[in-house]
Amino acid sequence: MKRGFIHILIALAAAFAMLSALACAQAEPETPEVQYIENEWNFVDGSMDVSAGIPENAEGVLGRIQETGVLRVATEPYFPPQEFIDPDLSGQESYVGPDMEMARLIAQRMGVELVIIPMDFTEVLTAVAEGKCDLAISALAFTPARAAAVEFSKGYFFTDGSPNCGVIIRKEDAEAITCVDDLDGRNIAAQSGSLQESLTAEHMLRYREFRRLPSIQSVYDAVQDGTMDAATVDIESARQYILHNPDCGLMLVPGLEFSLDEQYMGDRVAGKKGELQLMYFVNGVIDELLESDQYNQWYKESEARAAELGM
Repeated sequence: MKRGFIHILIALAAAFAMLSALACAQAEPETPEVQYIENEWNFVDGSMDVSAGIPENAEGVLGRIQETGVLRVATEPYFPPQEFIDPDLSGQESYVGPDMEMARLIAQRMGVELVIIPMDFTEVLTAVAEGKCDLAISALAFTPARAAAVEFSKGYFFTDGSPNCGVIIRKEDAEAITCVDDLDGRNIAAQSGSLQESLTAEHMLRYREFRRLPSIQSVYDAVQDGTMDAATVDIESARQYILHNPDCGLMLVPGLEFSLDEQYMGDRVAGKKGELQLMYFVNGVIDELLESDQYNQWYKESEARAAELGM
């Protein structure tokens, strides 16, 4: 009798062991937690697969976007062709340019509504740092000072490697202003909060007045009307402005140019500091754009449209 009872216990134990083994075999393996990190330059160059939308484990700002169904993007829409306002369109659709198309694609991949919020360039980084907007997309360049306050994505738009920044003057001053030393005693300007502002402070040490202006258009206007004698500008943007405004009377000073260090290359998206998961998602969209060359296609189309509008 005892022997029979023991045999029953052994059989039950064996059956339980088999069921446990089957359960373990059918259980899903644990997914290791993704480690979101910045690189040594303090911007995010890692990315995630965005084909399935926002991941279920979304946290922080990305989690809030998922919960509310809205992505808020800050921009200064006066920097054609990257971002500008098309007067023939209305509402949110009037914000055009490759940066705005990228914002729409990011929202599409997230499966949420996009709300573009226009503001002065000096406010776009503050808006994300303070949580008033989720992302800033406004032809932003990386600098260590900016990276201390906000999180940056990898670069998504790069120039051809030639100098990035130059100096505009009035054509009538072509002989009087040919080098940095000729700016001694003159009034110079740059867009406030821009990389050109930093380069002006670094390379132009002798002048009468250095004025920071709120928009790139106000920079062009100030030099054109004689309020300022010269201004530091993005070369490609200035070339496009002069090309499409042949009567503006402005020119770039030949040879008076500044190149950026490698770490500053490329336009980037900014988000609140510490929101690395959000930047991994943004980088996933950037990877898609770089692989397809879609951003450059949008750029060419927007360049043509800006030319039609005389921008």
